[in-house]
Amino acid sequence: MSLIDWAIIVGYILFALGLGIYFSKRAGKNIDEFFISGRNLPWWLAGTSMVATTFAVDTPLAVTELVVGDGIAGNWFWWNAVLSGMLATFLFSRLWRRSEIITDVEFTELRYSGPSASFLRGFRALYIGLPINCITMGWVILAMQKIVVLTFDLQDDATTKILVVLGCLLIAGIYCTLSGFWGVVITDIVQFGMAMIGSITLAIIAVSKIGGIGALKEKLTGTYGADHTILNFTPDFSAGKMAIITFGVYLGMQWWASNGVDGTGYTAQRMFAAKNERHSLLATLWFNIAHYTLRPWPWILVALVAMVVYPGIGDPGHTNPELQDPAAGYPLLMLDYLPVGLLGLMLTAFLAAFMSTIDTHLNWGASYLVNDFYKRFFKPEASPGHYVAISRLFVILIMLIAGVTSLFMNSIAGAWKFLIALNAGIGLVQILRWYWWRINAWSEISAMVAALIVSIVVSVHPATKDDFALRMLIIVPSSTYIWLFVTFLTNPVSKEKLIAFYQRVYPGVKGWKPIVKLIKEDPINVDTKLTQTNEFTSDTPALLNWINGVIFVYSTLFAFGKLLLGFTGTGLIFLLIAIISGAIMYYNLPRKERNNN
Repeated sequence: MSLIDWAIIVGYILFALGLGIYFSKRAGKNIDEFFISGRNLPWWLAGTSMVATTFAVDTPLAVTELVVGDGIAGNWFWWNAVLSGMLATFLFSRLWRRSEIITDVEFTELRYSGPSASFLRGFRALYIGLPINCITMGWVILAMQKIVVLTFDLQDDATTKILVVLGCLLIAGIYCTLSGFWGVVITDIVQFGMAMIGSITLAIIAVSKIGGIGALKEKLTGTYGADHTILNFTPDFSAGKMAIITFGVYLGMQWWASNGVDGTGYTAQRMFAAKNERHSLLATLWFNIAHYTLRPWPWILVALVAMVVYPGIGDPGHTNPELQDPAAGYPLLMLDYLPVGLLGLMLTAFLAAFMSTIDTHLNWGASYLVNDFYKRFFKPEASPGHYVAISRLFVILIMLIAGVTSLFMNSIAGAWKFLIALNAGIGLVQILRWYWWRINAWSEISAMVAALIVSIVVSVHPATKDDFALRMLIIVPSSTYIWLFVTFLTNPVSKEKLIAFYQRVYPGVKGWKPIVKLIKEDPINVDTKLTQTNEFTSDTPALLNWINGVIFVYSTLFAFGKLLLGFTGTGLIFLLIAIISGAIMYYNLPRKERNNN
């Protein structure tokens, strides 16, 4: 590390802290400003913030781990989420913005009634805001810790880990505590730009150092054999790299069964913060395009180069202990290939990606603990300044718990898979709660409890603990059967609550016919919106846009990959499909904001 490298890193830290101080007064007005920027974000800012948040420091390391283990096709572990991402874009983004709430947990008392709804809101606020949130932050901190230890050639022991974790969290925590959501989204723009520049730069240099794409493919063949399937975009099941059942779970189950299929969490937080419904939809669309088509290929190229430069990487018996960890290939290439200045830029990009994700999770987690637990159950009538002060205290609390959590983690991809399995079976309830009136709070409660219990059992059982697909095939049907049984065993939500919810968000007609009938039969309160065909009551255009959007994102993703890897003919075919589906999608996008008055 040269003086120039250090200057770049320190300069960025000072910039981030300066922004935190600048926005501290605005964020301190009330929790609307602190958590959702006063609902005033344009689509490009909200959408880029979504991308930056998921552009975590752990992601290139996890992608490297997936590519080393299963080739390019290993990325289907997260590529399958295109289906849920575009579903959130066209079916849920407008509904979330229309709900006019601060957090998605608050939705429970907007949609459900009675003590069960109150319990669910408080339980989800604590369950997601603390353990689930801190597990996610833990693997991000773990990734940053790995990079710092490798970069500065530090001793990989408990003391070093603690010091690295404290240092990284202190930087992100200070400006997040001061600036609230405004500081988060503004710095996200800079962080996304730096992270993209850094990852693209490393990919270009790494590929050129080994002689270009042609040489990369030749060396992969020479190292791993002519029949290797590393460059295949779909698994070669005969090669044993990925079982057909695993691929089937990725595409046929994981995307709809897991938590967040309707765009919950920090994605929903940015939908709430958007100016209006149209900006909410466009923000979510831009996020999915950038997330799946712009970001992956620089990481994948670096992972492929790492497999050539460090043969046998990821082998537990490798003679070099550093290379036993497949994720280490990414930071090692940085150290081996990047010159003075560029190394500082790349480390700053990693720091920016780390801060972008951590500050989002701190702010988002605090929004649950304040809005849906502290304010809802303990102090509902305090001043705006009081809630902001409590929010800042909760940011610090979450930061400390996440730091401790990271010290007990070893595998980034393993933590990903554990969290997905932990939340399996919840996704279908999250979809149906918008589109079927019969879902109640007990549906969600039973789904969460069933998924948690079954997930823990199969995660420790010798027959299933090492097979992600098998765990999913047990968890999802089990939890689904339980929550459906509980739904029909318990009473539905009160008609008054269902009518109020429907007239606030207008989720569609098909699953709400009994409620729509009650609304139409009301002779006093005539609802004119129900007469607006395809405007508030039809789901068909949204479903068609979802299918077309999925085609667009996948074809664009594959076009970029094939062209970069030198498979020009196939790449041009995918590019043509992307252009056609993209034109259809553009034609169907809303040109102006819908009148909700």
